[in-house]
Amino acid sequence: MVPAGSTLAGTPIESALRRHGQEGRLDGDRLALEARGITKVFGNHVALDAVDFGLRAGEVHALLGENGAGKSTLIKILTGAYQPDGGMVLADGVPISLESPQQAQAHGIGTVYQEVNLLPNRSVAENLFLGHQPTRFGLIDRRRMERDSRAILARYGLGIDPSSELGAHSVAVQQIVAIARAVELSGKVLILDEPTASLDRNEVERLFEIIAGLKSSGLAIVFITHFLDQVFAIADRATILRNGRLIETRALDDLTRTDVVRLMLGKDVAFSGATKLEESRPLGEVLAEFRGYGRKRSVHPFDLTVHKGEVIGVAGLLGSGRTEMARIMFGADVADEGTVTVAGAAVAITRPTDAIARGFGFCPEDRKAEGIFGELSVRENIVIALQGKLGWFSALNRDEQLEIAGKFGEAMDIRAASLDMPVKLLSGGNQQKVILSRWLATDPAFLILDEPTRGIDVGAHAEIVRTINRLRDEGLALVVISSEIDEVVAYSSRIVVMRDRELVAELNGENINPGVIVQAIANHREASPA
Repeated sequence: MVPAGSTLAGTPIESALRRHGQEGRLDGDRLALEARGITKVFGNHVALDAVDFGLRAGEVHALLGENGAGKSTLIKILTGAYQPDGGMVLADGVPISLESPQQAQAHGIGTVYQEVNLLPNRSVAENLFLGHQPTRFGLIDRRRMERDSRAILARYGLGIDPSSELGAHSVAVQQIVAIARAVELSGKVLILDEPTASLDRNEVERLFEIIAGLKSSGLAIVFITHFLDQVFAIADRATILRNGRLIETRALDDLTRTDVVRLMLGKDVAFSGATKLEESRPLGEVLAEFRGYGRKRSVHPFDLTVHKGEVIGVAGLLGSGRTEMARIMFGADVADEGTVTVAGAAVAITRPTDAIARGFGFCPEDRKAEGIFGELSVRENIVIALQGKLGWFSALNRDEQLEIAGKFGEAMDIRAASLDMPVKLLSGGNQQKVILSRWLATDPAFLILDEPTRGIDVGAHAEIVRTINRLRDEGLALVVISSEIDEVVAYSSRIVVMRDRELVAELNGENINPGVIVQAIANHREASPA
């Protein structure tokens, strides 16, 4: 909910910003914070390759890029969490050394993360003054701390009791308290990392009003988000990174949403002429239907019909709601509205075991954290879902496990010295094949694959794509999420496009086209879905 005293209830974001935007002027070309030629290497991986970044006083500067672009690494260098391997950081034109977040704070640089890094079991005042409490006669002066907190909160439109426990308030209020603390401690630069990810529309409007007010006071603000509408609503300029390199820094007045998407994905205008070569095939029987299916603060309700023998590709920028949609379809997160039917019968999917019982399988995006069981063997990783489906009273013996694992190891060309070696020792591509084999061993009817080819070598990539095509031809239904537009065009029977946690377009036929997809990602009103 919008905090008490807010003047933004029911007011569109754009009009709120319009009121403040005229007050907030960029302070010429003076850079409050600058990065020159920043390079950072982790092992053999170049996370940042001679990146330049300049932040002006009195501006909101969006930092954009897909997964692996280098945004987080750059922010950690600017806040002292990492030290660069090359280049320099300057504050007000003077080179500075940032060996820790405390040093960054001393130079006026404050950060607020998506997950509020405060103490919910302590009071609002204690959180505001944590580490720098006012004292009297060697003791904390709580009366002064609460009086000063009340004055600070008033500047942000919060009329809450500073002695109340922070955790008793909404996420939006906690976010504002975190911003107030960062500004009070730092005061020159504020870095906001996905600050709106857990907020509803009214809360976003309230936060944007505060950001606009801070901008008008001369604060330099870095705004990191995956929501392009929000970028164009509040930011003055944008810096776009891709694969650790600086692609562009431009005023947003000079860019369209389509321009930004193409720069982030690396797709130029000529690419829009490419089309899917394979003719559309007739759809098979309906396997599952999701109607009005959604989860508050995660993904807006969507309708999706899944047929046997088809691949539904899911396109969209990171943070668009792709993974959230997959998770609620599989029951990893529970939908709080909508219905599901499987093979014509209404079902409830409130946990993954419900989905598995109906023939669903799910390969998650983060295979190391959520896909593999690193300490278990290749054999155990392959049979674990089948064993769960059979129940532990029908335990597979070792010979049965070796037979099943050997069959899929050969079919999927899993390169392992032994089926009993820990799966964590395999390459990323082979780990992905193990996860896919796990679900194929359950004889599924429906597979959900989230970024199945990310971070694997060319050979493994080609093998996964061949497997997707083979499974479709064998009559399986698949939903495949991918950031690679070329790839999703190549194997999809249909494509759904996610933007700002909402399914905004469904494309088929000649509209399975990279240009149409990019347009739909940027602004679905410009697309022409069939």
